[in-house]
Amino acid sequence: MIVIIGNGISGVTAARNIRKKSDDAITIISSESKYFFSRTALMYVYMGHMTFEHTQPYEPHFWEKNRIELLQNHVESIESNKKELRFSDGSKMKYDSLIIATGSKPNKFGWKGQDSKRVHGMYSKQDLENIEKSTKGIASAVIVGGGLIGIELAEMLLTRNIEVHFLVRDNGFWSEVLPSQDSQLIMDHLEKHHGLRMYYETELDEVVTNENDEAIGVITKAGRKIECQFVGLTAGVSPNIAVIEGSSIESNRGILVDRFLRTSEADIYAIGDCAEFREPLPGRRPIEQVWYTGKFMGEVVSETITGSPRQYNPGHWFNSAKFFEIEYQTYGDVRAILAEDEEEFVYRHATEDVLLHFVFEKESHKFIGINNFGIRMRHPVFNDWLLNNATIEEVLSNLKSANFDPEFYTKYESEVVAEFNQKFGASVAVNAPKWWQKIISH
Repeated sequence: MIVIIGNGISGVTAARNIRKKSDDAITIISSESKYFFSRTALMYVYMGHMTFEHTQPYEPHFWEKNRIELLQNHVESIESNKKELRFSDGSKMKYDSLIIATGSKPNKFGWKGQDSKRVHGMYSKQDLENIEKSTKGIASAVIVGGGLIGIELAEMLLTRNIEVHFLVRDNGFWSEVLPSQDSQLIMDHLEKHHGLRMYYETELDEVVTNENDEAIGVITKAGRKIECQFVGLTAGVSPNIAVIEGSSIESNRGILVDRFLRTSEADIYAIGDCAEFREPLPGRRPIEQVWYTGKFMGEVVSETITGSPRQYNPGHWFNSAKFFEIEYQTYGDVRAILAEDEEEFVYRHATEDVLLHFVFEKESHKFIGINNFGIRMRHPVFNDWLLNNATIEEVLSNLKSANFDPEFYTKYESEVVAEFNQKFGASVAVNAPKWWQKIISH
């Protein structure tokens, strides 16, 4: 019996891939929902673009067809010496192999009033239900934390004509991740949205409540009071590891695992947002909390459990998101602060929300990474350049090959390369995209 706690992308990917290689019984347990759903689509349910059922990638018959049992229950404890789970309703379950894929939880930092009514994070299905209930008919909300989840929540609330006050601890938006030029682009874009009030270098001190313990405002550390009827806590997430409390499974911030995703206890694995590597891969963080790394961990652990041990090695970093209308992608290593041996080239369009931020080695000019905003790029092309140690000149001269948008190279390409040539005294030539070269050759 293979048991998986958590039905997010990591747990479900593990189950699907194990089934391809094994006839063992598989059970997925979740207290959040019975069926797997797309977490990033929750905002569109609130905005009325889809129903919750539309967020489910698989039809209900999929699970029966693949002989994957779904159990909606809450795991209270894990007794690894007995290979047994105890549930909150008093029932028990045995396992042969256990995969913990419990994901993340919104951060809280001990603010007064943080657990009051009309104060919620934005991560789970239950969060969505609570936000829907708490924001009906309200006029104003405060969001705490300047990250991707905060942006999603702001967009959600603005569609209901709710005024949004956004508290950001740093002096720039997502400045612990984005370089200053990139952060400034997003800050400028946010200023265009009516009803969005940004407060930089501002921290929450207290959530003010009424006699019914309902949020009616916040007080910042500077003593400013902002009235509202809802508070969204989006100051990042942390591994959700409550399930291992009282067990012998070792943890730090997350559940500690090796490169095979094995925990300190035999036949117990941890994957996705709740896992923390004892020895991170070079240049990677010990906790990787993005969709594709969770999916990849599910694939990797399925190999190990079915007898073909495989180490976690996801390759070069990439991620994507949206800041309202601006699409964002990152490939490779673009740090908020440039390293001493690194050089950068930043192109920002004069009137449109388009920015390309290239990073490369000073001496060799080896391409290190890119942040791109307002243009959709092809991941396989950038991954190939990174794997083959392409130079920045090679990347720029062939940039058309990486572009999803056929308008990009007719509107911006020459301007991007011309700016680079002027800044660095180079003579990069603009090549036709590879797919077009193939057509010409025939």
